[in-house]
Amino acid sequence: MRCYLHTFFLLTLFTFLSLLYVFSQLASTLDGRDELGAGVIPGRSSQDSGHLLRKRPGLTGLRSHGEELSRCKSLSVSYWNPYWRLPAEVCGVNCLLESSLSEKPGSISKNYGDEEARTSHVAVVACGPRLEETLTMVKSAVLLSKKPLHFYIFAEDELHDSFRDALKAWPREVQSKFTFTIYPITFPKENANEWKKLFKPCASQRLFLPLILKEVDSLLYVDTDILFLQPVEDIWALLSLFDSSQLAAMAPEHEEPRIGWYNRFARHPYYGKTGVNSGVMLMNMTRLREKYFKNDMTAVALKWEEMLMPLLQKYKLNITWGDQDLLNIIFHHNPESLYVFPCQWNYRPDHCMYGSNCAQAEREGVFILHGNRGVYHNDKQPAFQAVYKTIQKYQFGENLETSLLKPLEAALQSAAHTYCGRAGPLFTKRLKESIRSVQQR
Repeated sequence: MRCYLHTFFLLTLFTFLSLLYVFSQLASTLDGRDELGAGVIPGRSSQDSGHLLRKRPGLTGLRSHGEELSRCKSLSVSYWNPYWRLPAEVCGVNCLLESSLSEKPGSISKNYGDEEARTSHVAVVACGPRLEETLTMVKSAVLLSKKPLHFYIFAEDELHDSFRDALKAWPREVQSKFTFTIYPITFPKENANEWKKLFKPCASQRLFLPLILKEVDSLLYVDTDILFLQPVEDIWALLSLFDSSQLAAMAPEHEEPRIGWYNRFARHPYYGKTGVNSGVMLMNMTRLREKYFKNDMTAVALKWEEMLMPLLQKYKLNITWGDQDLLNIIFHHNPESLYVFPCQWNYRPDHCMYGSNCAQAEREGVFILHGNRGVYHNDKQPAFQAVYKTIQKYQFGENLETSLLKPLEAALQSAAHTYCGRAGPLFTKRLKESIRSVQQR
């Protein structure tokens, strides 16, 4: 009997030690993956918006400038598999850093950690005839910002060289204020054409930014028809106002329900009383990637990448404004996740074309101008067109007050016969303060 007990004890001990070894090997493997993958910087909470990158990739093994650029622009529209991984030939996070280092030698490699903590990250999607409009948006941001900027420009392949040549033609002292990375338009392989044609060409690319820029913690997405009238870092600072459940910020679609679109015409759920506008969208993408979202497709909460395609399939016949409608549906079911900022951060013709209805702008001025409906390029809203053309024509190095502010004030005077023209002082109030701050610096 003792012999049997002794044998049983040895077998049990051997089994236990074997299991212990297997678990230790598994833990070691997982640790290695965490170090190479999307881990969090030690000592950092995912809710801390002070650091802008969830993890800083290493700078070893960088490719040559020519090799990297050819890889980055090899596909005008690229696709990836259902597991949301970019194909090897398309820029991933390493390409982000490599291109930045190549585009701006020394601009990131010097004091990388300090630069990273101070940089505002801005993404834009440009397809079709949006080159000049996008460059004017970047110009407005660079002119007024005091802290470094990094731009993620998603564009069709034929626009890459034009963007690169235009930005590199700017004066060196202007280039020192920002870096940029150019990406191909990238959609999931399944229903790629459907995503690309949703609403406007490539507009739905913004829905996939958290899945493409997996190493970027926080991001400001803007449409191409955005103009900054005060520094980008001011809206970036709103990240620090998010509570523990909030992961994105947008402005209401309308202030006045009587002229609201969603509350009168929408055939799908939308956020709040009048919906939200996605032309300016601030995101904590770490939280967005980690959250399980409530939805009306299943009783089970879904992650961002699991939700997008089923959402499109369910509502594609009922949505008018494409990806913005999908965002409204998502935050209708998850209202606690959205921080709503006031209308002066996304000021559109709707706020003045029927009379002024943005009270915050009346008190504090317009912070960000959004020229939707093509108003920069037609005569329907001459006040908006005046701001766009004045910034577009401004030559770097000239005095901001005499060559930008004064011509703009004169142009707005000629638009005073329109409702939005009467709001001209709101357009220049914050811009005037921003220019004085830049000149003092």
